[in-house]
This record gives sequence, C-alpha cells and structure tokens, in this order.
Amino acid sequence: MDFEFLFGPVEHLDEWLTGLIDGAPLVVALGIAFVLGLRHASDPDHLVAVTSLVAADGGDTRRAAGLGAWWGLGHAGTLLAIGIPLILFKAELPAGLESAAEKAIGLVILLLALRVIFKWVRGDFRASAHEHTDGHARRRHLRRGSGDHAHVRSPAQAVGIGALHGLAGTGAVVLLLIAALPTQLEATLALAVFAPMSIVSMAACTAAFAWVLTRPVVEPVYRTVLIPGLGVFGVMFGLWYAGLA
Repeated sequence: MDFEFLFGPVEHLDEWLTGLIDGAPLVVALGIAFVLGLRHASDPDHLVAVTSLVAADGGDTRRAAGLGAWWGLGHAGTLLAIGIPLILFKAELPAGLESAAEKAIGLVILLLALRVIFKWVRGDFRASAHEHTDGHARRRHLRRGSGDHAHVRSPAQAVGIGALHGLAGTGAVVLLLIAALPTQLEATLALAVFAPMSIVSMAACTAAFAWVLTRPVVEPVYRTVLIPGLGVFGVMFGLWYAGLA
C-alpha cells in the first residue's frame, strides 16, 4: 500500500512555481508565493484529513467552509510562528520533530476516518438523508447524532489538525523560500503571503466538496456509498502516512 503517487503532481507543480521565483522581482516573487499558498492546502494529506472532518460533521456546506477556514488558521499560525524564526536565524526544524509530526498526522487521519465509518455504521447519515426535506428536523438530528459538544469541538479539532500539518510542513516551506529568495526579509515577506492563503484555499476546497456531494442527485450516493468509501480510504491512507502499513 503506497500513496506516494498522489503527491507527485503537486510536488512537480511546486517545483515549477519555485523555479519562477528564482531571480524574479520581489513583487513577482510575492505573487508566486500567493499562488503557492493557495495550492498548498490541496496536498493529499491535508485534503484527506479535512474531508474526513467534513464527512463526520454531516457535509453541510457552510459548516464545511468554516471547518476549512479553522484548519487553515491553525496551519497558517504554525507556519508563521515557527517559520519566521527559522528564516531569521537561518535554522532548520529538527528532522525528528518533523518526522514525529508526520506520524501524528497519520494517526489523526486514521482516527478521523474510523469516526466517519463508526457514524455511518450507526446510521447517522442515512437518518439525516431521510430528514433532508425538513431543515429543522435535520439540524435536530445532527445535534443528536453528533452530540451537542461535537459542534463545539469541531473548530478546535480543525485548528489543531491544521497546526499539526503546519508543524510537519514548515521546514520544507522555509527551505523552499530561503533557497528561492536572496534575502531573509524577502523570504519572510513571501511566507507572510504564503501562509494565510491556506485559510482561503482550504475553506474553498471544503465548501466545494460539501456542496457537490450534497446535491440532490449526488447526496443519496454520498451518504450510502461515498461516506464509507472515504472512511475506508482514510484508514488506509492514515496507516500508510503513519508508517504502520
């Protein structure tokens, strides 16, 4: 079981964009950092984690956008809090810390996917589909099925998961910017542009995911087939990412 092939296209795109930064004027470099930031949220491990959060939360488009934004906030905050000192002191994040963060991400993805499967087996999503025509009943069901505290915890979970992803990826992002830009100031400015774009990007990705999968034509398949499929895929991906399979 190897999901490395999923990362190839985005890595090649990043290499191409980074090549454009090298020797470019600062304004152009910041514009490319903006695009890199928008793209960064679409890393496979990011998407698997957040789509599992959205699926477990019932697939509501507005809530999905909110969860994506909270994820991006945690991710951007970690990138800036750790990345700026690394740039200023020309330091590197300890390899052991990055490795541990990646393993932790794999375990989190695994747990999120298992939660999706558990909720599907319990019947939360099937009942929700029957109540879809009654917005008030559907909201009551989601509160019963997920637990009143689940809606409180979800943003905190999203922030925490985003921060963990930021920790695992900060070193690579910083090295990329330092290598592509001639001064620490320019690298810092680029990071300041790059990091917040993950908020916009992930909010857009999660909202689009929820909107498409909850269309009347798609929703029955989503709730009966795609949700458990996402759960099983998340379990396999999480095991692989954590180095357990």
